[in-house]
Amino acid sequence: MRTLVLSDIHGSALATKQALHFFKVFSCERIFLLGDLLYHGPRNPLPGGHNPSGVAELLNPLSKIITAVRGNCDAEVDQMMLDFPCMADSAEIQENNSKIFLSHGHLFDPYYFSHYKADIYLSGHTHIYTASKNPDGVFTLNPGSISLPKAGNPPTFGILETKKFTVHLLENGEEIKNICF
Repeated sequence: MRTLVLSDIHGSALATKQALHFFKVFSCERIFLLGDLLYHGPRNPLPGGHNPSGVAELLNPLSKIITAVRGNCDAEVDQMMLDFPCMADSAEIQENNSKIFLSHGHLFDPYYFSHYKADIYLSGHTHIYTASKNPDGVFTLNPGSISLPKAGNPPTFGILETKKFTVHLLENGEEIKNICF
């Protein structure tokens, strides 16, 4: 199953619309949202295309195929705008003999993860894309941010497949990093 993985949207309807274009281009069947969906946060500038209600309008029609977790900038008022649950601190999905753990990353550290007994850890929070294996043998994957990337990175999103995770540029969908399981 091919999954579009997004994190740290921070209320950018423009970036969300671009990412959803790639949902179709890559023939994805579902979406994982790793937190910080509508609010830009007090330490961040307003992202381009800032329109939190516009983000909700783009995502709500896809509510049946979305699994979302809460980020450090998400609040109860955000849940009022969205037609899918987004307030859980984490989610676990069992798929193809692998346990996938979803978290924003601010409560569960992806690099010291062995006690959660998962094979794949998806998180956001840092706004920096990663695709690696930690010392405990857990694949730690971060799609980066589609609206407010950090550390000189471009806006990015992830695609999760049965045996592979890829990071893509939001600008044109070009693959810039991958890891196979």
